[in-house]
Amino acid sequence: MTAIPLAGKWNYPTTVWAGPGRLAELAAACRALGIARPLLVTDRGLETAPMVRAALGHAAAAGLPAALFAGVKGNPVWSNVSDGLDAFRAHAADGVVALGGGSALDAGKAVAFMAGQSRPIWDFEDVGDNWTLADPSGIAPVVAVPTTAGTGSEVGRAAVITDEETHAKKIIFHPKMMPGIVISDPELTVGLPAAVTAATGLDAFIHCFEAYCAPGFHPMADGIALEGMRLIAAYLPRACTQGEDIEARAFMLAAASMGGTAFQKGLGAVHAVAHAVGALYDTHHGLTNAVLLPYVMRHNRPAIEERMVVLGRMLGLADASFDGVLAWVLDLRARLGIPHTLAGIGVPDGRAAEIGRLAARDPSAGGNPVPVDAAALEAVFRDAVAGRLG
Repeated sequence: MTAIPLAGKWNYPTTVWAGPGRLAELAAACRALGIARPLLVTDRGLETAPMVRAALGHAAAAGLPAALFAGVKGNPVWSNVSDGLDAFRAHAADGVVALGGGSALDAGKAVAFMAGQSRPIWDFEDVGDNWTLADPSGIAPVVAVPTTAGTGSEVGRAAVITDEETHAKKIIFHPKMMPGIVISDPELTVGLPAAVTAATGLDAFIHCFEAYCAPGFHPMADGIALEGMRLIAAYLPRACTQGEDIEARAFMLAAASMGGTAFQKGLGAVHAVAHAVGALYDTHHGLTNAVLLPYVMRHNRPAIEERMVVLGRMLGLADASFDGVLAWVLDLRARLGIPHTLAGIGVPDGRAAEIGRLAARDPSAGGNPVPVDAAALEAVFRDAVAGRLG
């Protein structure tokens, strides 16, 4: 069989430069967007990483003075964005390079968005037409460089930021928050530990899964979601067990961007509950999603049972049914070392009612195929803590 080329450029839903070694083209990407003084935004764990040093070096060698802001935590909060804005202004930056996992990408996009706004960030929460309150001319351009294959934030028009006062994760949205260029370099994901590869990869799978199951007519999103899930089923186990497999890493990056594209159709209760859990317990978002998926699947069974037949066929399952897909999900989680319960990742049920209320207010809840309220989401959460999947 002819080998599939791993490098290319495409423009859906934004410009993507994909392929091994493309971090070296960072300066060209900045120049293409008119960025002369970039602020590189990343998370605390990557501050001294070779890839960050390489990115800064590529910019400097091309005559682009870049500053580094590495003050982003795992679940970014407003103070991270505010500190990033201070760094942006101190450097007299005119654009952002957001490099890292979903947290760094979201924070970097939020810094670029807020760079020219006069209103507080919460005025732009993804509710109604709040996005129209923003000054689009004040939004700085962004080059996104994902280093995990999970969130798909590199092709998204929003950022998830935690409000430290209310302990709620809020989605900040504007169409111009979409990065102008994505550098999708699989070499940057080679060093990811297997556990992080698994959690972020299942996050990408769940983006596709929830988008596919969301109600409404959007065949394009459904098609992208189905292909994304097929790719993840084929390549995520390889990426976890053979971390230097560039082919597997490249297809996982593509699948993550496919998830971020597809879920413009909608998400659902997995994300609604995971956002609440992450806000209160600071858990890893992808891992939380991965634990929650089968419990939400069971809750949604009446509305998604027919769709599971098509998904089962796409996955090549002998039992192409709801039960067959659920069994496959449980087996994949077990093979990748994902705990079966939220208790297994340190989440108790003592704040279950609060989780239910926060989850019900999350915009993702509105995309669930079965209508949910605070009581229903609290029940899903309690089941996921205890491991009740009967």
